Amino acid sequence: MENNISIFVKEKRKEAKLTQKEFSILAGVGLAFIRAIEQGKTTLKVENVNKVLAMFGYELGPVEKKR
Repeated sequence: MENNISIFVKEKRKEAKLTQKEFSILAGVGLAFIRAIEQGKTTLKVENVNKVLAMFGYELGPVEKKR
């Protein structure tokens, strides 16, 4: 199930014309982690998510939850 982060990462990676493997090497995380984040896995290490988002100048932060 995709979520905002998975959609964001997938779109940005494709804009950068990187394969998942190339991107994982540049971000310093495993290929399985890139696959998991792009597939919308909800239990991911915040530290690794921030490594991925840092590739695009972003980091995780509080977002108001919609009710």
